Amino acid sequence: MALRAVLGYSTIIATAADGETAMTLTLAQARTILDKTLAAGREKKLKPLGVAVVDSRGALRVYAEEDGNPIMRSKIASGKAFGSVAFGSGSRRLHQIGVERPHMAAALIELAGGAFVPVPGGVGVSGDKSDNDEAAAVAGIEAAGFVAETGG
Repeated sequence: MALRAVLGYSTIIATAADGETAMTLTLAQARTILDKTLAAGREKKLKPLGVAVVDSRGALRVYAEEDGNPIMRSKIASGKAFGSVAFGSGSRRLHQIGVERPHMAAALIELAGGAFVPVPGGVGVSGDKSDNDEAAAVAGIEAAGFVAETGG
């Protein structure tokens, strides 16, 4: 079973770099993803980020947001991560489904109780442009020894 490391409530699928798969994400791994994602955001001079890391069950392991974030940031980040884990696909693929079949995306959002944000590139990070959110997330995931799959 692949380990899904989610930053926000949208997910990215991450598999251990050595090819092994895991069913759980340790707190230490989740914190590494969180810390390295935030560090990558600062290095790239991105807008303040909100980062949610969830395990393969979609359970939130850690969340943090930098100063200056609006109140909805945590819900957006969590929605990105949840969607990826719940549907087993990176956020870019979920966005593509929404573009190609908006009725399907609307149904998935409804079925998920609104806890699904089909936005490209975010992989559980929210705060800057989707591509920048994704780049920061990938840096954090790789720093924890996983390989990110963004759905693109």
